[in-house]
Amino acid sequence: MHTVKVDGRVERGEQTRRQILLRAAGIASVEGLEGLSIGRLATELEVSKSGVFAHFGSKEELQLATIRAATKIFVTQVVEPALAVPPGADRLALLLGGWLDYSERRTFPGGCFFAAVQAEFDARPGRVRDAVAECGRRWDELVQETIRAVPGLVVEPAQLAFELIAFLETANARSVLHDDPDAYARARTAVRHALDRATRRP
Repeated sequence: MHTVKVDGRVERGEQTRRQILLRAAGIASVEGLEGLSIGRLATELEVSKSGVFAHFGSKEELQLATIRAATKIFVTQVVEPALAVPPGADRLALLLGGWLDYSERRTFPGGCFFAAVQAEFDARPGRVRDAVAECGRRWDELVQETIRAVPGLVVEPAQLAFELIAFLETANARSVLHDDPDAYARARTAVRHALDRATRRP
């Protein structure tokens, strides 16, 4: 049996890259992706500027890598637990509740990473905007797909997804901007009522 030898330098490099991106996502959730700089990250993580540059090469590549890293964290914390249960009302409730938990426990210090960077790049063309927009599209599609699997649905999935996502985003905004202690509880109530209405036949 052959043993695969792991290059320690490669492993250390990957660990450094993960640390950089985790810190970058935290900064971006508060200050936006434009708040990122290779020099700042090098200083905060006490690594060389040339070392950070070697991982990304440019600010745009750093921003794109940060979006991918934040997406991976989001999928792990919100999407995968929901997909572990069968399609239907329970999966939808778990998906929406998972999003609220992810925002409320401040996975990223500025609340939802994507809410922060969407506002920053929504009217600015380019690769970063396209990456942010794609994340939003995939989330919307996932919510709609999850809604369609709920039995007894009496509303249009796209409309219900729009309303449910609005509740989530409003809770995040009110908590972050206004420090509203009731924002997430109100959102959970709004989501529950919306789902009750969506499956109640006249």
